[in-house]
Amino acid sequence: MRRRHSLLSLFLLRWFVGSLGIWIAAGLLGGSIDYQNSPKVIIFSGLILAIVNTLIKPILVFLAFPFILLSLGLFMIVVNGLILAVVSNLYGPLHIDGFGSAMLAGMIIGLVNYLVVTIIEQPRGKE
Repeated sequence: MRRRHSLLSLFLLRWFVGSLGIWIAAGLLGGSIDYQNSPKVIIFSGLILAIVNTLIKPILVFLAFPFILLSLGLFMIVVNGLILAVVSNLYGPLHIDGFGSAMLAGMIIGLVNYLVVTIIEQPRGKE
C-alpha cells in the first residue's frame, strides 16, 4: 500500500532536494555557480527553486510541450536550465555563470532528485 504524502511534505521534500542539488552542482561545476560559501544562500536558493518549480515550471512545460515531444524529452534540459536562470536572477547571492552552466546544474539537480525520490519511495517489507 502506497503512503499518501501531504502537500506540505512534498513541498518540503522539493525544497530539500533543490537545496541539496544546488550544493552538489556548485561543488561539481566549480566556479560556475557561486553561493558565497554560505549555507543560508543554498537554503534560500532551494526555497526559491521549490517555489518556481511549483508555480512556474508547469506553465513552462505546457508551453514547451511540442518541443519536449519532438526532442523526446531532451528539451526539458533547457526548461530546467531556464528555471535555474530565473532563480539566479530572483536571488542575487546565487550566481550562475551562463545558460550552459544552468543547464548542467539542472541536469545534476534532476539526478539528485531522482536518487532521493528513489531512496524514499523504495518499497518496504509487508507492513
